[in-house]
Amino acid sequence: MSDNELGVFLRSRREAISPADVGLPAGFRRRTPGLRRAELATITGISVEYLARLEQGRDRRPSPQVLGALADALRMSTDERFHLRLLAKAVEGGGLSVCPSAQPPVVSIRPTVRALLDRLEPAPAVLINRMTQVLAYTTGFERLARPAGLLDAAEPSFARFVFTDPRARGLYPDWNAVATQQVAILKCAAGLADPHVAALADELTVMAGGPFVERLTTPGVPERAGVQLWAHPEAGELHLAYEALELADDLRLIAYLPADEASSAALDRLTGRHPGTLRVVNG
Repeated sequence: MSDNELGVFLRSRREAISPADVGLPAGFRRRTPGLRRAELATITGISVEYLARLEQGRDRRPSPQVLGALADALRMSTDERFHLRLLAKAVEGGGLSVCPSAQPPVVSIRPTVRALLDRLEPAPAVLINRMTQVLAYTTGFERLARPAGLLDAAEPSFARFVFTDPRARGLYPDWNAVATQQVAILKCAAGLADPHVAALADELTVMAGGPFVERLTTPGVPERAGVQLWAHPEAGELHLAYEALELADDLRLIAYLPADEASSAALDRLTGRHPGTLRVVNG
């Protein structure tokens, strides 16, 4: 992975903001997308030279005040601000302050988390670790994901499924966005120096090639809520709203709900309305 994630992310956000977005005239003969460094410097009160050092990775320890000014000027969302903070902390602590990267990813589940998942029945809900490995799921999720092939592997993983299983492109009509999110989760949740994530990245580099490698150097922010379109092999087109909750031990709980009436009816037929038995991958 890039050793200048912070600088690359800042530049990508600068190039995504137009002068009109921040109340500046567009002018003529612009050779760069988005804002020029000089324009961003004017808005933030930060020198052009310092912005260049940040983007190029020659200065990797900006103050919280500088980060706040940049986030404000670049109109960053809450998730983007959170991502910016994680990147800055990873640089400050050598990548180890964001998470205990020397520790193997968690595969066991605390009783309270098991109980929480059971209470969510019959809604589709799944628990994953920082490697996107599936640890547990409700029967509602099994009825949603099993026909699509997402749970076929002995140790199911969202990232492996998205990048190595050809059925994933059929399941997700907007596969590009889903794939970008999977890489963003791997890069952000585990920090930038996690040997376990690095091993998975090496595996996917070989197995998936360009579609995975290109995203390693593309800035992306893990989304904690949104709507996904699924082309389900049994239920047909499903618009699913999801909520991702960050738990202790680098665990993420994702719950899916129908985003429209047609999806609600189809999901009810697929999952039923009676709570079932929690499925645990690693008992």
